[in-house]
Amino acid sequence: MSKTKVQSPIFAGLDIGSTKVVALVATLDKESGLNIVGMGSASNTGIRQGVVVNIDATTAAIMKAKEEAELMSGYQMKEAWVGVSGSHIKSFNSKGMVAIKNKEVTKHDVERVLEAARAVAVPADRILLHVLPRDFKIDGTEGIWDPVGMSGVRLESSIHLITGGHTTLQNAMKCTEKAGIKTAGLVLDQLAASMAVLSEDERNLGVCVVDIGGGTTNLLYFVNGHVAHTSVIPIGGHHFTQDIAVGLRTPQIAAEDLKKKYGCALISLVDESETIEVEGVGGRKSRTVRRRELAEVIEPRAEEILQMIYQDIRDSGLLPFMGAGVVITGGSSAMDGLVEMGEFIFDIPVRRGVPSRVGGLTEIIKSPMYATAVGLVLYGYDQYKGKLMGLKNEDLSESIAQAARQLKGFIGKFF
Repeated sequence: MSKTKVQSPIFAGLDIGSTKVVALVATLDKESGLNIVGMGSASNTGIRQGVVVNIDATTAAIMKAKEEAELMSGYQMKEAWVGVSGSHIKSFNSKGMVAIKNKEVTKHDVERVLEAARAVAVPADRILLHVLPRDFKIDGTEGIWDPVGMSGVRLESSIHLITGGHTTLQNAMKCTEKAGIKTAGLVLDQLAASMAVLSEDERNLGVCVVDIGGGTTNLLYFVNGHVAHTSVIPIGGHHFTQDIAVGLRTPQIAAEDLKKKYGCALISLVDESETIEVEGVGGRKSRTVRRRELAEVIEPRAEEILQMIYQDIRDSGLLPFMGAGVVITGGSSAMDGLVEMGEFIFDIPVRRGVPSRVGGLTEIIKSPMYATAVGLVLYGYDQYKGKLMGLKNEDLSESIAQAARQLKGFIGKFF
């Protein structure tokens, strides 16, 4: 068994959220693909709206989640892909242009035009997280997704660049390293979540992924299969908890529990006769209230968040391209009534995104709150496959070059 563990590649994801830290460990099986074998979760008070405000608290939460995941899986989390989010995330589009060598586009030409597009001045206080190709253009012809092999003179590219605040990202990496985990790479939360919850058809039709986290709501737009826009709204599930704590006069921990168990975004969906127990503050006795009172507290905040999301979609100018509508995910998206209210406000299809594309502990991670963590593992797996293919291509190129040198030497003997 130990021999199998050494040979099998390990992929780990670390979702450091404003309310919790989730650690996932996955292994690769040749027959069944990527399997989740370990999961750990811990509440976190050291992050506010995606920004580390307490390094010790965040480190402790990471260590607890890591230990749980290692204990369940039997593997060590030495390295992990770390999710990042927050209002410090900024994105913009850029374009590049190069002359096509030999009048036919090669992979090298594509690399050159992407390099030209990313050659923009990124401020010293920011780190470039992702360079995502949108589309290509050959001699003025637009809408080309794979230009390799096509004839032309001029190749242009349009890319989407995503950056993060240097200090914020350094603090997140510092917490991870203090917990004994090496950072394999930093990944935008909503990009990771999209890998776990979206289908290929949705990406091609056009879709907006809305990841409602604890401190922020993160949006990612796909048009024609490629990322077209990203944005962050500084409001999330923690605001529901605060409203419940104030509205029902109960401690924050009890308010969070009420939100998860009985929360509903639409008053009309709640039975008038249903009651719930609400814990008192400062040693006061618990009291019984109608569940509709809880919904009356939640509904205005849910409507506010969804209206802000709709405004962001309209401001992006991409609403006409959202053929597949909106997919909401993240911990707070599991609340009853949120999808129904979203369809009413957006007037386009809305569904709840649940992680897929993985095997193993599917029953445990089959919840929107684990979408980002599962996506981080999938992202790491995709990077692994990309490197593997790159090595194979390099080996093939070297073999061809070596064969050409041998042939040239052989011909040189006679001519």
